[in-house]
Amino acid sequence: MTDSPREAVEGTAESVDSLDSLVLHATDNGVSWITLNRPEAMNAVTGDQRERMISLLADASADPSVRAVVITATGKGFCAGADLRSGSAGAAERVAGDVARTIRLGAQRLIGAVLDCEKPVIAAVNGTAAGLGAHLALACDLVLAAESAKFIEVFVRRGLVPDGGGAYLLPRLIGPQRAKELMFFGDSLPATEAHRMGLVNRVVPAEELADTARAWAERLASGPTRALALTKQLVNASLDSDRAGAFAAEATAQEINMTTADANEGVASFVERRTPKYRGL
Repeated sequence: MTDSPREAVEGTAESVDSLDSLVLHATDNGVSWITLNRPEAMNAVTGDQRERMISLLADASADPSVRAVVITATGKGFCAGADLRSGSAGAAERVAGDVARTIRLGAQRLIGAVLDCEKPVIAAVNGTAAGLGAHLALACDLVLAAESAKFIEVFVRRGLVPDGGGAYLLPRLIGPQRAKELMFFGDSLPATEAHRMGLVNRVVPAEELADTARAWAERLASGPTRALALTKQLVNASLDSDRAGAFAAEATAQEINMTTADANEGVASFVERRTPKYRGL
């Protein structure tokens, strides 16, 4: 017997409420806070959580009241990667193309959503970031890490190829040799060493992580939002383009940016010798 319309609606509402509790979200002072909340699973990401995060990042891009994003987590882990225990089919049930499709539509979409978000995204890494979790952090524009945090390219330990954009992200951040070292051995990389290698912007005591992330995010949220978005696009695209293409993109971006109210405010405040008041427009 099928559920009544009311039961179906109530069931959907309960599902949404449950998902909302697994990916916490709040907007404060122009900052969208996205918090993974499965501490008992070291915040391994389920498919539903992934889709929720992708949706929230798309919403941040489209909402002019949101001017920066922070991705963080509760408990001792930032993200232990994809949740391989949630509904994964056995090898005997797979057909050619299933795995590639799953990665393309799953992990790669999440990393792409971070890279393509039109607002600056900060990772506040509170604990272990492993596999896809490490790539989720490293895809962000700025990375803050608690002293107790660590990064692990865990795939080799499972006999797997790195996915979720790892082989794209790491060589661009630290060069191919260091990227191969991390991916070949799968060793745990402490936050301080990740900082030394250039994967992390700043390492702070655990009790200062949230406040530091808030200070950075609110500083970004008070800045020229469209200029930051265009700057993010230029830097990301420069890693895949030649000099001529990068220079052309730079000139076009500045042309577009000069039509914004914030650019006019920035120039006017300089001429008038006052602090600019950017509105994100």
